[in-house]
Amino acid sequence: MPVNLPTLDPSQLFPVAGVELGIASAGVKTAGRKDVLVMRLAKGSRAAGVFTLNKFCAAPVRICRSHLADMGEIRALVVNTGNANAGTGLDGYERAKEICFALAERLDISPAQVLPFSTGVILEPLPAAKIISALDAAIGDLKPANWFEAANAIMTTDVAPKAASKKIVLDGKTVTLTGISKGAGMIHPNMATMLGYLATDAAVSQTVLQELVSWSADRSFNSITVDGDTSTNDSFILMATGQAGNTEVADTGSADFIILRDAILEISQTLAKAIIRDGEGATKFITINVEGGIDRAECKAVGYAIGRSPLVKTAFFASDPNLGRILCAIGYSQVENLDVDKLEVWLDDVLVAKDGGRYAGYKEENGQRVLKQSEISITVKLNRGNESATIWTCDFSYDYVKINADYRS
Repeated sequence: MPVNLPTLDPSQLFPVAGVELGIASAGVKTAGRKDVLVMRLAKGSRAAGVFTLNKFCAAPVRICRSHLADMGEIRALVVNTGNANAGTGLDGYERAKEICFALAERLDISPAQVLPFSTGVILEPLPAAKIISALDAAIGDLKPANWFEAANAIMTTDVAPKAASKKIVLDGKTVTLTGISKGAGMIHPNMATMLGYLATDAAVSQTVLQELVSWSADRSFNSITVDGDTSTNDSFILMATGQAGNTEVADTGSADFIILRDAILEISQTLAKAIIRDGEGATKFITINVEGGIDRAECKAVGYAIGRSPLVKTAFFASDPNLGRILCAIGYSQVENLDVDKLEVWLDDVLVAKDGGRYAGYKEENGQRVLKQSEISITVKLNRGNESATIWTCDFSYDYVKINADYRS
């Protein structure tokens, strides 16, 4: 079961003016499962995104990049689960385009105004005809209050749906933000096997919107790791409909920009951490804080080295304070000129290592006490600068192996 992941209350997911969501069943992988989501955006909406850096990126990722690069108005998104449409070559690309054309025709918009997304099994042909046959039902289901149903529809191996909402005030106007995400395995930047969609009714310039999605992704979805595998389909889309009536946020130095940025980051981190809490087979939620670096990049490198180490993760699952594995991971993080004699390593409030070795006052029973908790923090102090970064990860359990051994079954 997910690690301390609160049960979603649908009433706390606020409709966003200018966004409608519809769900339908196409039977992409499982008959009767609601596996298609359509999102319709009001005219005048803007969208920006960040995507996987996997060179074997899926066909829909390539299409999304192209449609967003055109800087045109995005009016709809279509998502299917059960099939990733990755490793499918030109055929997969054409099938994804067929879905864009079919949805555009039904909504009376241009195919270039549609962003397609897929998640599921790689290297299998996308059943485009099934998805297209479900579009009418999804369109018929379009309504602003469908966020909870949408969060359920995009899941794959997720145990629980993931969503969050927040209201803020910009320019004296109430602004709403709501987001959903999916992901549980094949999670590692850049980005993770995750889909994330965050919408706001704020008016935001295109330039600022792209800056916001990149900045927040770096500190949320690009700061999580379950298993070190960067997926082929990762996508995080930020949408702004401009329906709230605020003066357009166009200045990154303005007070409204800071308020909006912080709200987007809060929701993004909530969704990203929910993915880790629901990591395949996870029993422990682990926060890795790396402080005192020369820059964020080296702090993240140290955090990732620890967070993706199978030896660290299995030790944490067993509540075994074999903490030399953390030092080992720091040592191979490839941070240049790292002076290990300056390092400090903490496990929650327990100082474990200092001055290049085990801290004289460290007692193994204290380490074991911390590792028995379901929520654990690791703090690494590099003591060579003023930058910091936080990475979130989970342990490796027997269930992780079982889930991934049987994924296609």
